[in-house]
Amino acid sequence: MDRRRFMAGTATATAGALVVFAGASPSSAQEAGGTTAATGTTGTAGSGGSGGSGGSGGDHVKGLTAITQVFGAGQKLVAVAVEYDREIDARTLSTSTFTVTDRTVTKVYTNRSADLAERARYGRYVIVELSPDDTAAALWVTQQGGGTPPTGGTGTGTGTGDSGGGVGAGGPKVGDTTPGGTIVAAKATLTQAGTVTTAHGTRYPASTTELTTDAVKNLIVDDFQQFTFNDPATGQTLNYNLFVPKDYNPRKRYPLVLFMHDASVVNVATEGPLVQGLGAVCWASPEDQARHEAFVLAPEYGSVVIDDDYLPSTLFDATANLVESVTQQYSIDRKRRYTTGQSMGAMMSLGLNIKYPDLFAAAFIVAGQWPEAQAAPLAKKDLWIVVSADDTKAYPGEQAITAVIQEQGTQVSTALWDGQSTAAEFAADVRSMKAQRTPVNFAAFEAGTVVPTGSTTSAHMATWQVAYTIPGIRDWIMRQSM
Repeated sequence: MDRRRFMAGTATATAGALVVFAGASPSSAQEAGGTTAATGTTGTAGSGGSGGSGGSGGDHVKGLTAITQVFGAGQKLVAVAVEYDREIDARTLSTSTFTVTDRTVTKVYTNRSADLAERARYGRYVIVELSPDDTAAALWVTQQGGGTPPTGGTGTGTGTGDSGGGVGAGGPKVGDTTPGGTIVAAKATLTQAGTVTTAHGTRYPASTTELTTDAVKNLIVDDFQQFTFNDPATGQTLNYNLFVPKDYNPRKRYPLVLFMHDASVVNVATEGPLVQGLGAVCWASPEDQARHEAFVLAPEYGSVVIDDDYLPSTLFDATANLVESVTQQYSIDRKRRYTTGQSMGAMMSLGLNIKYPDLFAAAFIVAGQWPEAQAAPLAKKDLWIVVSADDTKAYPGEQAITAVIQEQGTQVSTALWDGQSTAAEFAADVRSMKAQRTPVNFAAFEAGTVVPTGSTTSAHMATWQVAYTIPGIRDWIMRQSM
């Protein structure tokens, strides 16, 4: 296996905005150690002392770091960390102290490092948080996503991105290599529009100098490593992302989660599955890892693996072989391997469970389908299915599958959920389904509830923008064992 490094500053991103990934989004900065972070109120320049001016603020900036975060609809540029040559007095800062081209500044506070924080800390870094709802925030741009595509580009492929019912809607065909999305480089241009005062009272006056970010920090995404798998059985090569638990101990046994992306991500970049939405990174969040330490495996497919004919390419079997290879390389619990995916990836999850019944202990199926005539083996699996009721292909497809499962004597819990529910409401919905203690759970979002107002995203694609924000489903998956 050849490890391939993901350099900060290269592609990192995603589009659309729905639910912020839990654990990575700070609340407004608050008082810490006597220093109050600005949250929109105007500070008094120079309140930290009466020291003299030491040149314009730009002269004292050592560097700017763009900070990205993955949302349900993709990765976005959410902040700029400005590093000064001295500790800064947060009391002198406000949201008007800095301007960022084409962006809305929402919070400004100090920190000891180039990181988001819930509370301000004395430090040389000023964190300028930006609205994730800005059009320019989106770094993953698809035919149905928001965001600003690169200069001269359209931000789309030529029709391979999932639409309507996705792969199951007469869309991309097996072997198609045309990307359905674009990864935009994370960059921002910032100006210090107001006075910044150091902790010792030195004033750094406003400047008209435009400063551009020279580094990138990708929350959670940077915790994955990139590798290449050369499968001797199929002759296929698979680039993939792997998250290894922070305190990995070879003497312990760890679960593994396989995430497979949709057709819009094919042939984009190895990191594509990490920035297109939450399907891979949600399992690697500090919160999820605190509850369930686990490996997370996310292959990047160079071409469409399966279409309406349900005759997959050899990348299908190469994926099963990749899972086995990683299992042998690390201390993976064979009884606690899980699969999940959206659209094409959901179809692959269903197909892999049928062809390789001993490979996974449970599956989280998001907006996918499979021929009902082949679905009987799924009656022996633990499944959690999520789909939108107005997904014209996946919804009836999943209904047909669950009917077959029930005919085999397996109990199935069903429910209709509001796709715009709050986190607390989704948690209650999950608890209600768990209480029925069935091996298969089928949750459908009510028609018209998953697509944000004014959005051009299809109900199909919007399904996974919501589904992977619900931690209770992930908790259920991680508790299953063969």
